[in-house]
Amino acid sequence: METVGLAGFVLGAGLLTVFLEHPNFPAMQSSFGGEENAIWRRIPLGILMGAYISGIVYLFGKKSGAHINPATTWAFFRLGKINFADACFYTAAQFVGAIAAALVLRFWLGKWFAHPLVNFGVTEMKPPHVPMTAFVAEFIISFVLMFVVLIFISSKRLEKYAAVVTGVLIALYLIFELPFSGMSLNPARSFAAALAANKWEHLWIYFVAPPLAMLLAAEIYARTKTVFLSVIDKELPNYPKEN
Repeated sequence: METVGLAGFVLGAGLLTVFLEHPNFPAMQSSFGGEENAIWRRIPLGILMGAYISGIVYLFGKKSGAHINPATTWAFFRLGKINFADACFYTAAQFVGAIAAALVLRFWLGKWFAHPLVNFGVTEMKPPHVPMTAFVAEFIISFVLMFVVLIFISSKRLEKYAAVVTGVLIALYLIFELPFSGMSLNPARSFAAALAANKWEHLWIYFVAPPLAMLLAAEIYARTKTVFLSVIDKELPNYPKEN
C-alpha cells in the first residue's frame, strides 16, 4: 500500500505536470499559458492531487496508516505508533514506489518529461526564490500538515474529516506554495525526481526540512495533545428542550 500510494502520487503529478506545463499541450497554448498564468494551471493540479491524497487516506488509512512519506513515518515512530522495523520497511517501500514511478515516467514520456518546463518533476524553488526560502517553506508546510493531521486523527470529533483536511492542505500547497520550494514534503518523492533527472543540487533541503519539521510537530503534539483534545472533544452543554 505504501509503495502503490506514493507511486500513484508521483505518476499522477508527473502526468498532470506534463499536460499542464509542456508547451506542446493545450494548457500552455491557451489563454492560461505563460508564466504569468502559472497559478491558474496549478489549480487543477492541486485539486486532482489533493483528491488523490484524500482517496488514499480513506482507502489505506485504517490498514497501512497511509503515510506514503518517510518523514511522516518517522514522526509516527517518534510517537510510538509504529515500531522501528516497520518504519524501516515503510521507508524502503515508499522509496521503491517513488523511484519506480519516476523512472516509468522518464522512459515512457521521454522528451516530454525531460522538457525544462517539466524537468522530470524535480522539486526545487522557482526564481527569484533561493534555497533558504525553499528550506523555510518546506519546514512550515511540513510542520503544519503533520500537526493538523495528528490533531484530526486523534480527535473523536474530527477524525472523520482527516482525509478531507489532508487533501485540502495538499491542494492549497500545490496551488500557492509550489513556486517557493517545489512543494515536496517528501524525501522519497524528491529523491526519485532527482534520480530521474540526475540533478542533486538542492536535494539536501528535502531530506532535512520535512523530517525535522514533522518530528518537531510530533514532539509538540505529544506535549500538548491533552490540551488541544480536551478543547476540541469537550462535550457541548445539554440545554433543556423547549416545550
